[in-house]
Amino acid sequence: MTVTAIAAASDIETAPEPPQNPAAAAPRRRSIRRLPWGLFVAVAVVALAVLWAVIPGVFAPGDPLTGTPADKLLPPSGAHWFGTDTLGRDLFGRVVHGAVHSLSGALIAVTVGLALGTLLGAIAGAVGGVVDDILMRVVDVLLAIPGLLLSLSVIILLGFGTVNAAIAVGLGSVAAFARLMRAEVARVRRSEYVEAAYGSGGTFFTVLRRHVLPNSLTPIVALAALQFGTAILAISTLGFLGYGAPPPTPEWGLLIAEGRNYIGTAWWLTALPGLVVVAVVLSANRISHRIGRNRA
Repeated sequence: MTVTAIAAASDIETAPEPPQNPAAAAPRRRSIRRLPWGLFVAVAVVALAVLWAVIPGVFAPGDPLTGTPADKLLPPSGAHWFGTDTLGRDLFGRVVHGAVHSLSGALIAVTVGLALGTLLGAIAGAVGGVVDDILMRVVDVLLAIPGLLLSLSVIILLGFGTVNAAIAVGLGSVAAFARLMRAEVARVRRSEYVEAAYGSGGTFFTVLRRHVLPNSLTPIVALAALQFGTAILAISTLGFLGYGAPPPTPEWGLLIAEGRNYIGTAWWLTALPGLVVVAVVLSANRISHRIGRNRA
C-alpha cells in the first residue's frame, strides 16, 4: 500500500462526524409545541375536583363544620392554605368538602337536561312532521325564558336545596340538548348508509337504534361537557343568592356569599373559592371544545 493510500485511509478514519441537520430536529420541536398542554391542565383540574368530591378526607382531614374562634379570619398560610373564615374554620377544607355538593349537583343537572333533551330531540328529528313542529315550538318557548328565571321558578315550586337547584338548572338546559339532538338526528337520517339500511329491510326503530342515534351522540357529549361547567356556575349562582344548600353546608356558591361582607378585610373568603369555581368551569369548557374539535 502506498503512502498516499495510507494517508487517505487515515483521513477517512479521523474525519469528524458531520453536524446534525437542524432541520431534522425542527419537526420534533414542533410536535412538542403542538402537544395539548391546555387540555392536560384542564383534565388535571377536573380530575382533582372529582377526587375532592370522592375522597375529601384525604385532602382535608378536618371537620369542615367546626373551627377555632381564636383563629378566625387568618390569611392564607402554610397551616391554612385558603385562610380561615369568621368562625375559625379552615377555608380550604370547606372548599374541598363542598366539591361533592357542587359537582353532584352539576351531574344531576346535566343528567336531567341530557335525558329529557335527547329524548325530545330524537323524537322530533326521527318522526318529523306535526310532532316535530309541536316539540320544537315547546323548545322555542323554553329558549325564550332566561335560564336563571326558569331555574328560580322551578325552585319556588320544588323548594330550596342543592338537589332541587340541580333539577331546576337541568330543566333549563333541556332546550339546548333538544335542539342539537334534533338537528343531528335529522342530518344523519338523510345520509346514504341510513337509506341503505332502510333499503335492506331495516325497521324504523332498528335503524334508529343501530345507525341514527350512535352517529348523533358525539356533539351531545361535547355539549354535556360544556353544560357540566355551566351547571356548576349556575348552581353556585343559586347558592350565592340563597336558593341552594342551607348554611353551614360548604357549598361553593354559599362560601362565596358568606365572605362578601368581608371583601375589604378578608379578600380570601370570596376570591379563593371563586377562583376554584372559575378554574373548574373553564377546564370543563376546554374539554368540551376539544371533544367538539375532534368531531370536526
